Amino acid sequence: MEKAAVSASAKTSELSSPFKLLLSCPAGLSPSQVSVVFDEAYDRIRHPDTYLENSIAEIWDQRVQINKSLYNGTKFRYGGYVLLHGDGPNQVSRICLHLGLTDYRTFMGTNLNPLWEKFLVPSEDDSICCQHTSSPLGNGAIVETSDNKIIVLRRSSNVGEFPGRFVFPGGHPEPQEIGITSHQYAKDLTESELINQKVSQEMFDSIIREVVEEIGVPLASLHNPLLIGISRRELNVRPAAFFFIKCSLESKEIQKLYLSAQDGYESTQLYAVSVTDLGNMASNMPGCHQGGLALYKLMVEALTIT
Repeated sequence: MEKAAVSASAKTSELSSPFKLLLSCPAGLSPSQVSVVFDEAYDRIRHPDTYLENSIAEIWDQRVQINKSLYNGTKFRYGGYVLLHGDGPNQVSRICLHLGLTDYRTFMGTNLNPLWEKFLVPSEDDSICCQHTSSPLGNGAIVETSDNKIIVLRRSSNVGEFPGRFVFPGGHPEPQEIGITSHQYAKDLTESELINQKVSQEMFDSIIREVVEEIGVPLASLHNPLLIGISRRELNVRPAAFFFIKCSLESKEIQKLYLSAQDGYESTQLYAVSVTDLGNMASNMPGCHQGGLALYKLMVEALTIT
């Protein structure tokens, strides 16, 4: 990839758009171009309204009664980012993600709360607007096959969010995968930097892991992922990072492998579609995944221009 063009808080042209592009990286960013500051400063701030705060526990208790299998796992909370431009004209741009810690219980009780809009603060600054929400950072992969198709899944009826909708493969980077269960106070700067590096690497490792588990392709068939941006759906302000991943397999091979995918229960069908067909499916995607499609189109446009 040539110099990575990065734009902050890109806005869509339609006022009624179901998503907002928080970050657009059309040329794609490799792991060396993405750093992380993981700190409790980016954790959620409690809402001053006691009633709203109490509703978090109430909603979780109600959901657990209905679904005993719910698990309150930890997640990375999206707290924003800063652009880090290179010093010279040929230096690529870099970004630094700001991540805190949250959990699934708080996500259910804030972002997925029927009163979710009451948790928001009127502000153009996204980190301020969403300071009282859990906002765990999800991820999604635009997987392109060797015969130039894009992989899309239809979610099963058993999942908690958007059953039956079309989505790109994905899930979440997981704190527990790298041994993080709470904020650990580093003894010195070296240890703090090591933790940040581990979290940054998990951003890329997790999306590969999700693709392998959800569609069943072997790890060796996937090229290194490139971060192409961050989308936030307007409905309950849910953020997700999107990556572009080239797969060396043809779509017919992937269809066969999908039948024995490890996490196949999360979806009912795999589609390998053209960009045109993908556009036709977009209206039946969650807003953040529609944003993922918009990020992919910006990447394709950038490659066409260059």
